[in-house]
Amino acid sequence: MPLRRLVAAVLAGLILAGPAVAKPPAPKSVELYAMDCGRIHETDADAYADDGAYKGQARDLVVPCFLIRHPKGDLIWDTGLSQAIADLPGHRNAYGMSVTHRLTDQLKVLGLTPVDIDYLSVSHSHFDHSGNGGLFATSTWIVDADERAYAFRPAARADQDEFAPYAALEGAKTILIQGDGDYGVFGDGSVVIVQAPGHTPGHTVLLVRLKQAGPVLLTGDMWHMAESRATRRVPRFNTDRAQTLRSMDKVEALAKATGARVVMEHVQADFDALPRFPEPLR
Repeated sequence: MPLRRLVAAVLAGLILAGPAVAKPPAPKSVELYAMDCGRIHETDADAYADDGAYKGQARDLVVPCFLIRHPKGDLIWDTGLSQAIADLPGHRNAYGMSVTHRLTDQLKVLGLTPVDIDYLSVSHSHFDHSGNGGLFATSTWIVDADERAYAFRPAARADQDEFAPYAALEGAKTILIQGDGDYGVFGDGSVVIVQAPGHTPGHTVLLVRLKQAGPVLLTGDMWHMAESRATRRVPRFNTDRAQTLRSMDKVEALAKATGARVVMEHVQADFDALPRFPEPLR
């Protein structure tokens, strides 16, 4: 482990004593790991559709994190709910959110710590996607320029419960995605961040091309419920409805053009269909 990262790990309390553990070797081809980073229980899911379709309905949403291992480095995509919730009584907070598997513990199973991760990107800055973002402040943060501005706007800073878990990213080494183009993380087209705004100003999705399984699209909060995809339902809290619908069209077209498997991140069935951690999709 490089000295800079070792010092950062000690300061973060991730390494308490003993010699540094060598990072596991890079894989020969791209690997995708799906990690369990919490659950959200909604007693009334009305906010998830502005046509009233979910009014009065209780819904449960899975909250995943993803690790993409590439021969040239490792990328964390979405960081889930704050793992501090795991330390609360019953592993649950007062808002119906639960975490039973700490993200750092899951990485440890693979021989990794946050300071070993080369790149971080989140589909957007909402608390259930950026809840452990600050743990990766030594990584290079790849973020849409509009999303970074949104994440650090005064209103975001004012909500310390949501802001504090990712606040350390403000000083992280950052690659800003400008304009409307895609961004290839490793330069070979295997892991591509695709802009799909509307849920937030800089919301993105991730296209991962795997050697055996083929292309996979991790769609962030493009759709929260399985039925929202076919019905094109837009949550009440999206920042731009028209932009959301255009992004839905864009993601659907990308899925068709590439033949990608679409993973709606909050849908339990989609999460369960992926290999159970620590097995990867290759």
